[in-house]
Parts: sequence; C-alpha cells; structure tokens
Amino acid sequence: MIKVSDTARKKVVSLMQEEGFDISTDYVRVGVKSGGCSGLSYELRFDRDLSETDKVFEDNDVRIIVDKKSFLYLVGTILEYSGGLNGKGFVFNNPNAQRTCGCGESFSL
Repeated sequence: MIKVSDTARKKVVSLMQEEGFDISTDYVRVGVKSGGCSGLSYELRFDRDLSETDKVFEDNDVRIIVDKKSFLYLVGTILEYSGGLNGKGFVFNNPNAQRTCGCGESFSL
C-alpha cells in the first residue's frame, strides 16, 4: 500500500484540477524506472486508464495506481509534499530504499 500525506493530497487535488483531471474518477500513477544517480528514480503523473497489471489503492481520498513491477519497490511508501525553502515538490518516503541521492529523486535497494 502507498499512503498519501495531507499536504501531498492538497497539492495533488490542486494540480489535478489545473490539468483537467478529477480527483474522484482519475488516478495518480506512481512508478519506478531505471536511472538517476542512485540507480532507480520515481515517476509520478496523472492518469485516467488502468492496465490489467496495475494495483489500485486509495488513501486520503487519492486514488493511486502502480504497475506490478514498481509495486515491489514501493510497498509501504508515503507520498509527501514539501514546499519549504530547501525546494518544493513531492517526496517519496520509501522504507525499502537503502540509499537515496541528495535530491531524493532516486534510490537503490
């Protein structure tokens, strides 16, 4: 399961509305791909479609979809949003990551 913090939820709702998505019917797609300075990097985008292998979760009224391969890397992750002076954006607090890069956008197991 992937959790969504209150601050991340507020930002997701705002961005979805700006991009023409509906929080009640559309999804946040979270994934992992090869790349980044630590080996794997996070992906986050909005989506309207499910594939047969997607896992679907709902937390804090946000519908999340994760492909089967990425799910193995993201179990237990909390999606947060940081808007402070040190930068702003979505932050993945991933208990499976053994090493992360300084920017927090990539990790390794």
